Amino acid sequence: MTTSKRAHIISHTHWDREWYLPYEKHHMRLVRLMDSLLDRLDEEPEFRSFYLDGQTIIIEDYLQVRPGQRERLEHHIRSGRIIIGPWYILQDAFLTSGEAHVRNMQTGHRDARRYGMPAKIGYFPDTFGLVGQTPQLMRQSGIDNVFFGRGVKPTGFNNTVSDEGYESSYSELTWEGPDGSQVLGILFANWYSNGNEIPADEASACSYWHTKLADAVKYASTDELLYMNGCDHQPIQLDLPEALRVARKLHPDVEFVHSSLEDYLDALKASSTRELSVVKGELRSQRTDGWGTLVNTASARVYLKQMNQKGQALLEKVAEPLASIAYTLGHAYPHDQLDYAWKMLMQNHPHDSICGCSVDEVHREMVTRFDKSRHAAEALIEDSSRAIAEAVDTRRFGEYGNDARPLVVFNTSGWVRSGVVQMEMDAARLYFRDGLGLEENATRMKSIDLSRYLLVDDQGGQVDCTLEDMGLQFGYDLPDDRFRQPYSSRRVKLTFEAGQVPALGWKTYALVKADRAERDERGRATADRSLNGESSLLRHDRGMENDKFIVRIADNGSFSIQDKRTGQVYNDQGIFENTGDIGNEYMFRQPDGEAPLTTRDLRADIHVVEDTPYRAAYEIVHQWSIPESADAKLDEEQRELVYYPNRKANRSNKTTVLTIRTRVSLERNGEGVEMAVKLDNHARDHRVRVLFPTDLEADVHRVDSIFEIATRDNIPASEWQNPSNTQHQQCFVDVGGEQAGLTVANLGLNEYEVLRDERNTIAVTLLRAVGELGDWGYFPTPEAQCQGEHEFHLCLIPHDGNGATNGAYRTAYQFQIPWTAAQTGVHPGTLASCHAPFDWHGEGVAFSSLKVNEETGDLMLRWYNMTGEGTELKVTLPKEDAQPRAALYKSNILEIPGESVAPIGAHAPEKKEGTSMLRESWLVPAGPCEIITIGIRR
Repeated sequence: MTTSKRAHIISHTHWDREWYLPYEKHHMRLVRLMDSLLDRLDEEPEFRSFYLDGQTIIIEDYLQVRPGQRERLEHHIRSGRIIIGPWYILQDAFLTSGEAHVRNMQTGHRDARRYGMPAKIGYFPDTFGLVGQTPQLMRQSGIDNVFFGRGVKPTGFNNTVSDEGYESSYSELTWEGPDGSQVLGILFANWYSNGNEIPADEASACSYWHTKLADAVKYASTDELLYMNGCDHQPIQLDLPEALRVARKLHPDVEFVHSSLEDYLDALKASSTRELSVVKGELRSQRTDGWGTLVNTASARVYLKQMNQKGQALLEKVAEPLASIAYTLGHAYPHDQLDYAWKMLMQNHPHDSICGCSVDEVHREMVTRFDKSRHAAEALIEDSSRAIAEAVDTRRFGEYGNDARPLVVFNTSGWVRSGVVQMEMDAARLYFRDGLGLEENATRMKSIDLSRYLLVDDQGGQVDCTLEDMGLQFGYDLPDDRFRQPYSSRRVKLTFEAGQVPALGWKTYALVKADRAERDERGRATADRSLNGESSLLRHDRGMENDKFIVRIADNGSFSIQDKRTGQVYNDQGIFENTGDIGNEYMFRQPDGEAPLTTRDLRADIHVVEDTPYRAAYEIVHQWSIPESADAKLDEEQRELVYYPNRKANRSNKTTVLTIRTRVSLERNGEGVEMAVKLDNHARDHRVRVLFPTDLEADVHRVDSIFEIATRDNIPASEWQNPSNTQHQQCFVDVGGEQAGLTVANLGLNEYEVLRDERNTIAVTLLRAVGELGDWGYFPTPEAQCQGEHEFHLCLIPHDGNGATNGAYRTAYQFQIPWTAAQTGVHPGTLASCHAPFDWHGEGVAFSSLKVNEETGDLMLRWYNMTGEGTELKVTLPKEDAQPRAALYKSNILEIPGESVAPIGAHAPEKKEGTSMLRESWLVPAGPCEIITIGIRR
């Protein structure tokens, strides 16, 4: 009999490493699952294949416990029966950085190749929405498809082209990214468990397939029907061959195949004749009622997001660039150590982990992983920065005598940068090996007169600085060639403004000892100058001013910013809002009828905490009485599993004090106004946000996402019913008009909302405190109430309306990246005191990463075009006489070499510290929203 339909049954399990159980409890279940899988594959040739959830970490986790099964596992992978990759882990899309997406794909491919070939399947079964650049990331990985379960409105019905606003008429669609890249999208319209637990007895199978066939036909655009046989932590259906034999007997008109996703795709492409809907951009469930988007995982356990932001920035924006620069000097690139640190970080990136929507034990272990990854990154940063600093020529500071203490400040942000740097350094050391007694050692250190020290730059000019005496300190060196070397030191905390440090480069300073006459000749000391009104940034009554902004602080602790360049004034910045939250780790739910509390009418204690020539700051303190928790009904509703939109709980009548300490600061050359907010949370079941009214007319706003500045509507779609319209961000959100705009940057604060008010107010979530996991049962999570002290960092960046080209977005990106500084000695070196090994320029282009390819040894640099217009990227490299000429080529995110880029010629020779140097340049076209990876080979 000729069959008209083909049912593809895909064996799989969706494996959340940790979620409603701690990691190790899930881990032990994984071992049992993999044991049973290998046994079944050995015993039953009709059990054709198993898809290992798209993540190679499952192999690591299994072999960690069963190392003796490696050969057996590898045999089934190489034979194509266990299908692995392309990812290392199934990470959340919006809460992890663009470079984390790339490292995840690179690591998954590399690990898969050790056993066989990675599956070219863009697998996102349960990702909580998908970023707009996913099609381009897939295409650059050699993948032309995406399988996903969330992000678009349910498809139209009965294979009819919808006229009711559905985003796709079928479960198959064409998904297009902002750069024009397209992939075939496969929506799990009936979820990724629609072929789960297929009956092997005829009576049950008859009913099962009657329903399942109709469900799939309803959405499919062809007669190729997809059935996913598995679900979350689902044990393998061992009797699947028997169940399929029963299905074939009951439905001889349907071809039942134990298939694979690759085979399904081939069949689908061969049989597709209908025109598919084209869905463009982000998939965030924009066309739904808004209650089930899981967007508020962006604010669950914010401390995790903050640790993740710091860990990502240290690896991708500091450790890798510094290691790459050290590599150009002849030092080995720490591939294995960086891979270890990245893997440790990425183990926190699965959606149930980084989203903060698991049980408390899971997130305690995440903190340890974050610490381990950060410690590894910090060790690598210290090694690389010291190696580079030792190669910098610091001999010019020798004129100050033996007491000169040079230091090298590194700017790894990718753009020229100025800003305030703070570091601890030793003004003097005495090693225990020198034979002095401990008492004598301490006495000498304490006797040092720090008032004689000043800071100079590499040209000998005095630099305004603040020197804080840290007193007598114990320290030690860990040399590579001998035992540890302990010492006593007189340590100081040095704070100063580093000016115009080259992109991906450094600038050198020195703490030097000078007599009084020399100090007067070079310029009065900071301590003296800070009393001079001409050098202070403090202005008016409770105000600050630099050449760009005027800041004034009101009685209630809010402040205004006047942009002197545009004349725009942003009033009422920094008012805090507090509401109840009777939702869960997944979704925010404000109690019915509750009016938000704010600090608008609360008087604050305001005082100056810093007044130097390079920075001024005020501290604003609020003592705010708020309800201590939800009322007793919330506990009742949680235990009865009342769906959160239907809850009727409210807030308690009892109150507690929320103390908020806000530091508002302005730097002399600052491009924005920074806020550091500390709060001590003793309340439960609530949310704290900070509000930034823009008073700008705009129907849309822009937000930093993954390799994209996404444009989003201020007003949600007509289908949206949730009163809250919170959304994801990475580094910043921006509301801009024709002549003015306000960018609000953050460190690890991934949730914001542009309020539907007359002021287009940006609201950034600082803290959300809830007491249950949510989802399919009742899982109490008392630690998600986030009790205790927290600190948050933001930067407000006014601009002229186009943040991509006027530098506002650059400033927001630089805000994410810490300065790095290394103390060194007076010594000769091959590197200039102020230098960068690379130079680049591109209008509207953002720098993303610098690393070294493990296989080729080539330097790999990545940028992306922030705009929807084509542009050019100009890359310039110095060429010393003895060096071979560099060769540039375009690559992709897998760092596979592509077409060569021809140089546009060499510039006239330059003289740099006596060395003749040519500068060669290359022009690289950058398409709209294109992710550009360049390889440099010498």
